[in-house]
Amino acid sequence: MSKKRSLSGIKPTADPHIGNYLAMIRPAIELQDDYHAFYFVADYHALTSTHDGAAMRRHCYDITATFLAFGLDPERSVFWRQSDVPEVCELTWVLSCLTSMGLLERAHAFKAARDRGEEGSINHGVFAYPVLMAADILLYDSDIVPVGRDQVQHIEMARDMAQRANHIFGDATLKLPTASVSEQVHTIIGTDGRKMSKSYNNTIPVFLPQKKLRKACMSITTDSKPMEQPKDPETCNVFALYRLFASADEQAELAALYRGGNFGYGHAKQRLFEAMDAHLAPARERYAELRADEQALELVLSNGAAKARAVAAQVLGRVRTRVGFGAGQ
Repeated sequence: MSKKRSLSGIKPTADPHIGNYLAMIRPAIELQDDYHAFYFVADYHALTSTHDGAAMRRHCYDITATFLAFGLDPERSVFWRQSDVPEVCELTWVLSCLTSMGLLERAHAFKAARDRGEEGSINHGVFAYPVLMAADILLYDSDIVPVGRDQVQHIEMARDMAQRANHIFGDATLKLPTASVSEQVHTIIGTDGRKMSKSYNNTIPVFLPQKKLRKACMSITTDSKPMEQPKDPETCNVFALYRLFASADEQAELAALYRGGNFGYGHAKQRLFEAMDAHLAPARERYAELRADEQALELVLSNGAAKARAVAAQVLGRVRTRVGFGAGQ
């Protein structure tokens, strides 16, 4: 029995941060053992906000080296740059012609822009973002898509579009995907206590040098309880991050120190730094080696694109036949 296909994508817009790693990169790479794993660098999506060609290319290589450093095996998985498989644009157009404006207006990103008063100034790429994302998923007959809880809506929209296509053009025109949400990792807390996000400027880049990593850990917001006062680990931003890098025994030990008093947040932040550094250091060293050889990274991307296009051609061919493009059978 063949493995089911898992698909994940990540935008190359800036240095990957701890939130990207914990919520997307690590869970996705773990799936390559049990699924036929497809991963892409979403440079078409990044074009909605990145209009610097050199920066786009640099960030694509950054993401590729990051995945490889954390254990992506390009022999067992398919890893490519989104724009190297232009078939996704044709499927996007097909889906666009089946998708109502009302559905797109309910997308979280558009609603947030409208709430900020930016409805008239955002580009069409931002508005149509869910259609391209659906095409990313549906073009490869994906079975599951690992996402954070805030991204589940996009998978639901992709299913809506696939169901619409199947209703109009016949069953099995497009496969319906399922969202896979990790129960272990929910919202990743940033240094200010909000969700870790580039837009909040509260991220911890995943490959910071030791000194800068420690400085970032020490900058995490806490309450003002004095050192001698007992503290609640369950409400502490530092502990929220620590539990994502520490064993169950280590978490229990630190929680006891919180509750026992005479233990300051500075001590907790030092524990967090040590746990994060121990976890990230091997990949950090590997990343530096990989990132220095862009030709090798390009080879990984081009080889992956060839594999991805082979699948995309089959799915798009099926769609084109159902839609009525070409001479037909």
